[in-house]
Amino acid sequence: MPLLELTHIESHYGHVQALNDVSLHVEAGEIVTLLGANGAGKSTTLRNISGLVPATRGQIRFNGESIERASPEKIVRMGIAHVPEGRRIFPGLTVKENIMIGSSPRGHIGRRALESEVEDMYAIFPDLKRLSNALGWSLSGGQQQMLAVARGLMSKPKLILLDEPSLGLAPIIVQQLFATIRMIRERGTTVLLVEQNANMALSVADRGYVLSTGRVIVTGTPAELLNNEEVRAAYLGGGKAHAAAG
Repeated sequence: MPLLELTHIESHYGHVQALNDVSLHVEAGEIVTLLGANGAGKSTTLRNISGLVPATRGQIRFNGESIERASPEKIVRMGIAHVPEGRRIFPGLTVKENIMIGSSPRGHIGRRALESEVEDMYAIFPDLKRLSNALGWSLSGGQQQMLAVARGLMSKPKLILLDEPSLGLAPIIVQQLFATIRMIRERGTTVLLVEQNANMALSVADRGYVLSTGRVIVTGTPAELLNNEEVRAAYLGGGKAHAAAG
């Protein structure tokens, strides 16, 4: 049984259809990426999963349980964390306070345990430790993205949804971020990743789906997608793939 399964999902914003008959699955322990151009439906797919935008048709199952009508609060408590595009950290709170807020869906946690969990986040994101008392607004874009991911991980999710985490970041920071995504999976959290940086996404993913105008048009392993002429021309800058990613 997949950890997450979407079956024939449709989604609308008013009268505008954003997703049309989308089906996909994510196995426990995988990194799966959703690729596609702006407006393809990638972010809407994540919002449907996390309950921020209810699907208008179809079924979403997590750990075998239907969640397409569940509230976002219940979905977080079940074990899905959503790190949205744009980071959305609290600019007037410190780094440490932002991280601590991520634990709130789990209810009351003793101070000692909470401090230990924050230190665990600092082990994953060493830059955040030295910035512990810095206010959110003072961080660079890369630091804010790391903070947003750390806050999401504080809910102890089984599955984390990452929406365009590399957007607007310098190449060296993107490399660090994707190394961290690998580490997150190694520590036991499954990852569903939305990315326009297709080459980077496929370098860490086990499988990928390509969306276009709200539909899944191609699916496969990184090697299969890298060697698909249509995918390569549209999303990978053209040219022949040099190596399979995995």
